[in-house]
Amino acid sequence: MTTLLLILAALADAGAAPPAGGAPFGPPWTVLVGEWTGEGEGQPGAGGGTATFALDLEQHVMVRRSRSDYPAAEGRPAVHHEDLLVIYPDGGAAATRAIYFDNEGHVIEYAAAWSADVQVLTFTSAARPGAPAFRLTYRVLAADRLGVAFDIAPPGSETFTPYVSGVMRRTGGRLIP
Repeated sequence: MTTLLLILAALADAGAAPPAGGAPFGPPWTVLVGEWTGEGEGQPGAGGGTATFALDLEQHVMVRRSRSDYPAAEGRPAVHHEDLLVIYPDGGAAATRAIYFDNEGHVIEYAAAWSADVQVLTFTSAARPGAPAFRLTYRVLAADRLGVAFDIAPPGSETFTPYVSGVMRRTGGRLIP
């Protein structure tokens, strides 16, 4: 919690300016806002879970909280996973960044970008020597459905391999225009 507060304080001190066109997290980001239920179909084992995307601090940050459960499979025990993703504008760089924390102690820093047709949002971690790279992708399938995929590239490689994927459907919240 202290780390999160320090990050938010640093952003305030940096005078993070919103990207051109209005609030940092207006459209297309608002398609994510709400409560979602996941229907996992990836590895390890089929699972399910929930996620919420919420705008905070007068639309200057977006916060995703998620939890998922995977049944025991192939000799592995059942897994319960919770995480927090804080998405924020990167100062005057007109870029968007995110930081991820989970109940296993992982911390991942991402750069985030929408595709030109604003149907695909990709979070990609920076390459670090000796560490894997991560990619989290959301694909807008409909106003109430998102495809989600989490991929991993081994240390020193730029080739991502699917790790877990599924579809989320909106179960609550509201679509902001």
